[in-house]
Amino acid sequence: MQSNMPDIADTAPALQTGKLDWVGMADIELPFIFESRDLAPIHVNAKARAFVNLHKEDAKGIHMSRLFLALDTLSTEQHVNPKTIAQALDSFISSHEGLSDQAKIEFKFELPLRRKSLLSGKAGWKSYPLTIEAKIDRGVLSFELSLDVTYSSTCPCSAALARQLIQQAFAEQFNGQALNHEQVLNWLGSTDGIVATPHSQRSIANVKVKLDSNISEFDILSLINTLENELKTPVQAAVKREDEQEFARLNGQNLMFCEDAARKIKAILEEAQYADYWLQINHYESLHAHDAVAIAVKGIDDGYQP
Repeated sequence: MQSNMPDIADTAPALQTGKLDWVGMADIELPFIFESRDLAPIHVNAKARAFVNLHKEDAKGIHMSRLFLALDTLSTEQHVNPKTIAQALDSFISSHEGLSDQAKIEFKFELPLRRKSLLSGKAGWKSYPLTIEAKIDRGVLSFELSLDVTYSSTCPCSAALARQLIQQAFAEQFNGQALNHEQVLNWLGSTDGIVATPHSQRSIANVKVKLDSNISEFDILSLINTLENELKTPVQAAVKREDEQEFARLNGQNLMFCEDAARKIKAILEEAQYADYWLQINHYESLHAHDAVAIAVKGIDDGYQP
């Protein structure tokens, strides 16, 4: 190997001077072992983004290989948690002394979790899209977590219209007759009895929260459980007939517009006292070709914008 190989980033003049906000790499393939409270360490395949700022105006560029090698150490020699992410960010800064005083890492991956059925006791895998962003700005560390939760939403307007049709069908069928319990029970259990059903759709809550800079561990499972318990109708993994019936009951008892879902999630995030949050509710309608969307933020100065 040749010695004294040229390092253009250090020695060549910049074609034009000026500071740059972020310079680095995106879509880095990065398998690693992820750690979070109440979960066993789990292998995931992430896409990573790694950046530093370039505040030395006449520098040709940064040393991208140093960012890559710090991430590779994280991938092969450590588990990913707040402490090791902070160490990687420190490495970004220390390896760019005089060039950078800010660094950022983003990991995007799907977190597979075993989820139990509603009643049958069966279980199956569900994957939750997750993004973790960590940043250090002149020594100040911050963490941000983005999560998608998929659920079913049944339209309250459609439910009301379906109930009206069922009432009309009942009136037409019996037309003022004196009825007994068995007649009504049999009619309700027939296809004539339920002449209309409300429409529901697969829906996704996108949630982004600011985490405390001094956290010692992530707590993804708690956030997922909190969101799903509040929405009541998360999509299922393993499903037997009793689970499907219970899912239908939950949908019928938790009718919601996108506005309802957004207010539910906003209230639960307020209760959790996150420093800041942003949420978007997406109801991928089965009636319309377009989607119903609601967005909300905590509303703090210099915080997330809607």
